[in-house]
Amino acid sequence: MDYSKSGSAAAAKFAPRPKRATLKGAPTAKPDAKAELLARMKAAAEARKKE
Repeated sequence: MDYSKSGSAAAAKFAPRPKRATLKGAPTAKPDAKAELLARMKAAAEARKKE
């Protein structure tokens, strides 16, 4: 049998990947949490400077 005339396999169809922020159940960053984290990071940096 001549397999060269039978055609090739179907190519994969690539769907666009969704953005992380739009995923259902994705964590949302709260502004107050960011400020709290920044304050903790600055305090830790100051503590390391004093040592």
